[in-house]
Amino acid sequence: MHKARPTMEPVQTPLALIAQRWTPAPGTLRRAALSAVVMSVLIIVTGGAVRLTGSGLGCDTWPKCTDDSLFATPEQGLHGAIEFGNRLLTYVLSAAVGWAIIAARSTKPRRRGLTRLGWAQFWIVVSNAVLGGITVWAGLNPWTVAGHFIAANALLTVAVITWHRTGEGDEPPRPRVPRPVRRLGWAIVAVSGALIVLGTGVTGSGKHAGDSSDVPRMPWDWANAAHLHAASAWVVCALALAMWLVLRVADAPDDIRARARELLIVLLAQGGIGYLQYFTGVPEILVGAHMLGSALMWIAVVRLALSLRERPLAPAAVPAPAGPSLSRV
Repeated sequence: MHKARPTMEPVQTPLALIAQRWTPAPGTLRRAALSAVVMSVLIIVTGGAVRLTGSGLGCDTWPKCTDDSLFATPEQGLHGAIEFGNRLLTYVLSAAVGWAIIAARSTKPRRRGLTRLGWAQFWIVVSNAVLGGITVWAGLNPWTVAGHFIAANALLTVAVITWHRTGEGDEPPRPRVPRPVRRLGWAIVAVSGALIVLGTGVTGSGKHAGDSSDVPRMPWDWANAAHLHAASAWVVCALALAMWLVLRVADAPDDIRARARELLIVLLAQGGIGYLQYFTGVPEILVGAHMLGSALMWIAVVRLALSLRERPLAPAAVPAPAGPSLSRV
């Protein structure tokens, strides 16, 4: 007799091996996704702190901090420590995103869409780290600084979507409000996105260049950029107020109305900080608070848009009751 040829079993990835041995509870999955949201906000705020303290070139090269050292050196002083600390925080962000990926991959039944959202976060983190390096190489060119900030907000967007999707099923989305209301929601998303982009024009032409050296600025007047940014903010406020009123008239579900109310509160606070910093000479502490408010505003906008539709969770399979057995006589 011939011996059967040995067969090779498929090689499993580490994620697949973890998924075989661990199934996260729904609360664990949601906390993993939320950790990526929190770290995305923190990386935006600390990135702003690097610029506002003039530490953008505290590490004068990338990926090392100096030509001869991976770490900040005593000669680089506080600026080097701040810039290097922000780089280290990227590893914490990567760990949070990694946890979200592992939790999504280990969920059963397997949710491929949720896993893809986790990996999308990972690749945005990698690409933005490279863009941060290019920003250092370019001597804090304001256009690359703006791109770095927009990429951070792209990460925040995907992280919030992932967090929201952990509480949903995988069925096609179905609307919860009439079409005109949904269109108003997406109009808020579009104008809010433009507001954030216009904010980079204010930053790129303002006095907080990120370093004490002669850093180039965007070629327009800072005051005009600030006025355009403020005008777009008023448009967002008007749309958000309209959404809040429409949802009340339409007797929309309570959670959607809560999302609209949260957005209005954040916008009012953010607008107050914006005008206060403009009329007080743009102090660093208020600029940092405004950056935090920008991230919170964007989270509120995305959550409002996502609440306008739903993907119900699939009902758990219920075993059929055992009936009387039939036997031959």
